Amino acid sequence: MNAGGTPVERSDRPAETVREAQPARVEGLWGEVFSRENLYRALQRVESRKGAPGVDGMTVAELRPWLKDHWAGVREALQAGTYRPQPVRRVTIPKPGGGKRELGVPTVLDRLIQQALAQALTPIFDPHFSERSYGYRPRRSAQQAVGMARGYVTAGQDWVVDIDLDRFFDRVQHDALMARVARRVADKRVLKLIRRYVEAGVMVEGVKQPTEEGTPQGSPLSPLLSNIMLDDLDRELERRGHHFVRYADDIRIHVKSERAGQRVLAGVTEFIQKRLKLRVNKEKSSVKHAIQAVLLGFGFYLRAGGQVGIRVSPKALAQMRWRIRKLTARHWRIAMPERIGRLNRYIGGWCSYFRLAETPGTFRDLDGWLRRRLRQVRWAEWKHPQARRRNLIRLGITPREARSFAGTTRGSWPISASNPLQVALPNRYWTELGLHGFGERWQLRHA
Repeated sequence: MNAGGTPVERSDRPAETVREAQPARVEGLWGEVFSRENLYRALQRVESRKGAPGVDGMTVAELRPWLKDHWAGVREALQAGTYRPQPVRRVTIPKPGGGKRELGVPTVLDRLIQQALAQALTPIFDPHFSERSYGYRPRRSAQQAVGMARGYVTAGQDWVVDIDLDRFFDRVQHDALMARVARRVADKRVLKLIRRYVEAGVMVEGVKQPTEEGTPQGSPLSPLLSNIMLDDLDRELERRGHHFVRYADDIRIHVKSERAGQRVLAGVTEFIQKRLKLRVNKEKSSVKHAIQAVLLGFGFYLRAGGQVGIRVSPKALAQMRWRIRKLTARHWRIAMPERIGRLNRYIGGWCSYFRLAETPGTFRDLDGWLRRRLRQVRWAEWKHPQARRRNLIRLGITPREARSFAGTTRGSWPISASNPLQVALPNRYWTELGLHGFGERWQLRHA
């Protein structure tokens, strides 16, 4: 019951009435996985994604020539059931907001085989996943998940239960995961190969460490396995009649009141921990009003007339600024055309992801900050007063003003906002160098 005494987000309908009963198991999958056509598509996918080498040091560029000489032997081992995947290489990458994220890098050969498995398994599992599951699925995206969440908020489901699974990819129990895969896959050779991948182990500083639970984040197979594992959660949320959005292990349930949210958080936490044997991070899980909540880097705000608008979350903006600072570091010695090329690629991808944002002022402000960062770089590149005077004159500053300004002892960041440098390096200057900023891209996507 909610605060007003009416039922909230609950149903006692059996799961089969929400979604069809579990389909029949698939036999004879091995031939599909290792068909010539499927392997060729997998090879193209691995090559397009590139990526770092695994523990054997083989690069993606070396894979295709290597296969010409060695694939027959690999296939023979696979057919005989003697093939053993190599352990993944453990790497840690810094998070923009601080801390580190652990990833597992398989060898390029194992990436090829896992990709072939994922391509054969996806048509079997994906059609039966929840319509409210959006992560790592064909023809589904984070933007669609955000659009559905906005629909819930608009309809009055404006309290959000955010559930954080504690190190999900490291906590999945192998037996529980494989039991769920076996619900749809009857081919024992395929099941055996998948289990060998989830139990392949991790190489840390040259020492192999066994993995008794978890599936390495970063492998081609892990996104599908995560959706298979969490499909039971989706079914349970549907059975209870909840309005939810799930993107991989990012779980968000919409309710009408804070009181209902606290009840839902407790009930779903119990289900996850008892039935799925996963851990919920209670410190990071919360019940918030939708205006304070964040979904996949997006937030919501109330527009005039009570409509719900979409914005970029403050954390996502901070992460983007962190990356731009790296690309515009004045001590990084790189030619300006190359720097602008890298900026364009990053900004293009970022704006494409956040294309739903309805805050043009944010994008315009980012452009002003970006150009100031680049003016700081130019000033640092000129280094000496004579070079600065010469370049200022070339860019239209009077000789007298250029001579006076070139000898300043002020730092490059305050100088980047000064009138002479803005006149010498106006917006047009950067446009002619090929810079495509945030505001330009936002206008193109909303034209």
